[in-house]
Amino acid sequence: MDLRRAVSIVVGASAALALAGTAGAAAWKYSADEGRPVGTWREAGSSRTPVSAEQPATGGAAATAGPGAAEPQGPASASASPPASPATPAAQPGAGTPESARVRSDGRQQVGELLSTDKLLGYGAPEREVFRYPRASYVKVHFSRMAMLPGDYLTVSDARGEESHRYDAPKPAARGAAGRWAMSITGDTAVVEMHRGGGSLVGSLLGRLGVNVDRVARGYTHEEQARIPEEQLTAPGRTGREESVCGSNQSSDAVCYRSADPVAYTRSKAIARLLINGTELCTGWRVGAKNRMLTNNHCFDSSANAYETEVWFNYQCATCGGFEVFRPTKVWGDKVLATEHVLDYTLFTVGNFRSVQKFGYLTLDRIRPARGQELYVPQHPAGEPTRIAGRRGERAGTCAVVDPAFDGYARDSDVSYYCDTEGGSSGSPVLSRRTNRVVALHHFGGCPNSGVRADLLVAKIKSYL
Repeated sequence: MDLRRAVSIVVGASAALALAGTAGAAAWKYSADEGRPVGTWREAGSSRTPVSAEQPATGGAAATAGPGAAEPQGPASASASPPASPATPAAQPGAGTPESARVRSDGRQQVGELLSTDKLLGYGAPEREVFRYPRASYVKVHFSRMAMLPGDYLTVSDARGEESHRYDAPKPAARGAAGRWAMSITGDTAVVEMHRGGGSLVGSLLGRLGVNVDRVARGYTHEEQARIPEEQLTAPGRTGREESVCGSNQSSDAVCYRSADPVAYTRSKAIARLLINGTELCTGWRVGAKNRMLTNNHCFDSSANAYETEVWFNYQCATCGGFEVFRPTKVWGDKVLATEHVLDYTLFTVGNFRSVQKFGYLTLDRIRPARGQELYVPQHPAGEPTRIAGRRGERAGTCAVVDPAFDGYARDSDVSYYCDTEGGSSGSPVLSRRTNRVVALHHFGGCPNSGVRADLLVAKIKSYL
C-alpha cells in the first residue's frame, strides 16, 4: 500500500481554534465549512506590496521543535493534545536570509523555506514531536523512513487536532514507505504522533522500526513573503525587469465579487493553489467535468512532480478586504496526462477527486478573443488567498485583450493583456467577461502580461476532456 494513498483525513468537530502567539501574531481558527472563517493570512493593518524581481530578499525564521508533552457540481456557475512549552527558544522572523529565498528562474513563486532536522519517533524513541515555527503560514514534514508494525499509524495534526492527516503503516515493499512528504498543516504548528496498534515489538528490538523526519517546509509569514522577489517568467526578448502589476493594482479578494459580480466569483471557485516541492507556488484549475486540472509546464511537467504537489481548493478570504480565510480543501496531484513546453501547459489529475467536484469547473473557449475584449483573472498571486484581476461589476479597465496574436514561446501563440498578476499567478485561467470561458492560460509577466491561447490548447488536449 502506498504511504501517501493510505492517508485518511480527519477533521475535528470543534468549531474554532485560536492559537494566540506573541503580540501581533496571526491567529488561526479552523472550520470545515465555508460559513465560518478558519484563520488569518496576514495581520490587520498590513498591506499588499507588489515586489519586483529587482528587490533584495530578506527574512527567515528558525523553528521550535521538541518532544511533545504536552458549490453545486457543474460549470463553476486522531487528535493531538496541545504541545508543551517548546524545549528550545524560537528565533524571530527576519533574522536572516533563507537560502530558499534566492531569486529563481523557473517561474514558480517561493512561498517557504526548507529546514533540516533529525527526529526519530516510536519504538523506544519519543512517540510525539512538535514542530512549531511562530507565525508560519503552514508547516509540512518530510519522512525519510517510515517503518511501522501492522496496525500502527501516524497522525500529523495542528495543535488541537482539528486538521489531522493519518498515515497507516505501509507494507515493507510499498512505494512511499520512505522519502515522502506529509500533507501540510495550515498554521504554525504541526504535531507528529505515533499511535500503537498493539503489535509485537520484536522487530523494534532489532532496531529496524521507527519513523524519521529529516526535513520541514515552513511557510513564510505575510511580512516575509512581501520581501521575497516576485517570480514570473517573461516572454522571450523581454528584459525581465517589467512589473506585472501594471499601474495601480486593480485586483481584489475573490469574495469582493460575490454580490458585485457573482458569475466571476463562482468561476473563481474552480481554481486551486498549487504547493510544489513543499515551498513553491503556482495556480491551477479544473478544466471540464472530468478529473482534469490545468497549470503551466514550467510549474511541473511529470507525474513524479504532480504526485508531490498539494492542490488547495477554496483558499479564499471570508470577507472583502478582511484577514480571515476559509479552510482549504487539500488533495494531492496524481498523474500528468499531457504537457508541452512551447504552449507551456500541463494537464493532470488529482487524488480524492470527489472531494473537490463541488467547486465546479471551467471550460476552454475554442474561439480566439478579439482585441479589446474584457477579461478577468482569478489567481493566487504571491501565495495569497484567491484574488481576481479586473474591476468588479464595472468595465474591465486595463484588464482587456491588447493583442490576440502576441508572441510567446512561438509566434502568435499568446494573448496579451494588462490584467494585474504576480509571482504565483502562473497557470491561472484568463476568462472573457462576455462568454465566461477561458481564453488564455496565463504564463508570462512583463506588462503586457500574456497567456497561451485557449483555442490552441483545445486542439492539443480535447481528447482528454
